Amino acid sequence: MTTQQILPEWTGSFRPVVPFDPSKDRLFPFDFTAANGDLSPEKIADTDAFARYISSTLLVSHCRYGFGGYGEHRTIYARSTHFDGKEDGFEEPRRLHLGIDIWGPAGTMVMAPLDGIVHSFAFNNHDGDYGATLILTHAVGAGTFHTLYGHLSLNSLKNLVGGTGVRAGEVIGEFGMRFENGGWPPHLHFQLIRDMQGLEGDYPGVCRFSERARWMENCPDPDLILQMGRYIKGQGNA
Repeated sequence: MTTQQILPEWTGSFRPVVPFDPSKDRLFPFDFTAANGDLSPEKIADTDAFARYISSTLLVSHCRYGFGGYGEHRTIYARSTHFDGKEDGFEEPRRLHLGIDIWGPAGTMVMAPLDGIVHSFAFNNHDGDYGATLILTHAVGAGTFHTLYGHLSLNSLKNLVGGTGVRAGEVIGEFGMRFENGGWPPHLHFQLIRDMQGLEGDYPGVCRFSERARWMENCPDPDLILQMGRYIKGQGNA
């Protein structure tokens, strides 16, 4: 899937979603799969220990943000029953990540990458869920696509009205703290969605591995807009 197929009118003209200066800011490529030997089940299950792992890794590696996760088959979701699927009658848990996570300090600004309107917003207040969530709609020729911003602060949702216009570069929120972002260390979950399938204020950010093809078709790689992954190459920590 190419940028041109998704956003033919805006190729190469996106604004940053978070403050980022590639000339001096570094990104750490976090790995939350079973291949990461530094993440034990105990550390994943302990929210404080997991938060210390995130912050200490960024500090030691001199990175402003942690970055990545699209299409990643993650073990960390075992820490929350929200992803086990049994409430929906499924034996297979949801583990495949459909967005990109940007890990950084609470209060980090979040900006709109291009013009759009407020589609919907909600406080998805379950352990392991998005917490405060905002979804924007963007026009593409005669059609639309959507961007989702999860794990925001509750303050980010104040005074929002559906259908309100948003300009490229406008501050639309900030990274939330644990009590308001689903219980996670501060970060942004950024996701592209072609078809919201009638949902408002929420959309799955994790799917079952066996269903990955159709979910990833509807949720293309968010780095098509972020364009940050290229800066990891050559840092020496990828």
